[in-house]
Amino acid sequence: MVSINNLQFSYSKKATIIDQLNLELDPGKIVGLLGKNGAGKSTFFKLMSGLIHPKGGSINVLNETPFQRQPSFLSKLFLVPEEFELPPVTIKEFVKNTSPFYPRFDQRMIVELLDKFELKDNLNLKRLSYGQKKKVIIAFALATKAELILMDEPTNGLDIPSKAIFRKIMAGNFEEDQLIMISTHQVKDIDTIIDHLIVLDNGGVIYNESIFDLTQKYDFLKVQQLIVAETLYAEPILGGYKTIAPKQDQDDTQVDLELFFNALINDYKKFI
Repeated sequence: MVSINNLQFSYSKKATIIDQLNLELDPGKIVGLLGKNGAGKSTFFKLMSGLIHPKGGSINVLNETPFQRQPSFLSKLFLVPEEFELPPVTIKEFVKNTSPFYPRFDQRMIVELLDKFELKDNLNLKRLSYGQKKKVIIAFALATKAELILMDEPTNGLDIPSKAIFRKIMAGNFEEDQLIMISTHQVKDIDTIIDHLIVLDNGGVIYNESIFDLTQKYDFLKVQQLIVAETLYAEPILGGYKTIAPKQDQDDTQVDLELFFNALINDYKKFI
């Protein structure tokens, strides 16, 4: 579904954002895409959706070249950007006018998702708050049933109850022939719904593994005292430390994505 080789992109000669990036992804995953500010997450999504042209390398998405922006490609992809503009029409009109571009659009699903987000379809998009608009675009994205859905900071602007609803609808509205990628700094908003993790740093992919593999390799523990020889990474907390250690116990521990991300940025070579 996604095949990327030696991808390069820069906005200027002095600032390379994406450098020799390689990635292969198959459908059937909800992927978390993490990285520091400026690591290129939003740029990467723009490259995947064909909004910008790579400076080097090759990128194949859904068996097409994204920058050609063919209708056959656009009908199978939906990008939820962090910042966006919506027309001054009602939600119902927006759905009626935009859904025909997506052959797999599910009218029943959009009704259900809007209801879960407590949004009436007669509301005018222009009068909605940023958080409400974000709910509309998330609901619409999922209802397209596009084979590839890219979400850039989807939980920004959502209140705590809405974030809980977001996690529920993401888990319940996903099909095996789809690939959903979520880029975020709000790691705790997605840690229970993703099944694959990609981390970008220094222009490339420094980690690309399933969450299952992560649980089989490491224990995520809270301890009162550190045993340095058994600890790969640790952060102090009240009363002790949060740690990552090579797996010892047969029982899986709950992955702490925020802790693991910090560990990778500190020294990713310990984990490859």
